[in-house]
Amino acid sequence: MAPTARPTVAQPLSPHLQIYRWTWTMAMSVFHRVTGTALYGGTALVAIWLVALASGPAAYAWVAWFFGSWIGRIVLFAYTWILLHHMLGGLRHFVWDAGYGFDRDKRMALARATLIGSTTLTVVVWAVALLAR
Repeated sequence: MAPTARPTVAQPLSPHLQIYRWTWTMAMSVFHRVTGTALYGGTALVAIWLVALASGPAAYAWVAWFFGSWIGRIVLFAYTWILLHHMLGGLRHFVWDAGYGFDRDKRMALARATLIGSTTLTVVVWAVALLAR
């Protein structure tokens, strides 16, 4: 039996990053994954704070000093944004799971709202926290 002849028509290549243009929805999908991963580090920060709280005044004083420093506040500010961005990204996926927001304009609006909303909410949370202090 003769071997089967291969087709002479060029087969399509798999898509790669040089073909795609970055879109809001693609960027927010990447950010959702990155923020989900970064939440593990934030959970470690919460665990460190709780262990220091349970370990006594000396350990807690060191952790309170660190989180009160400018580096600590930047870390906490970033963690707040990461938490809120991931939460809003999850709500965006929940809207999609319900079967809404799939047309181009709504997808773009939801993606932009995720970024703008997380930034706005982070600033509001920190403003309220600093004013209540």
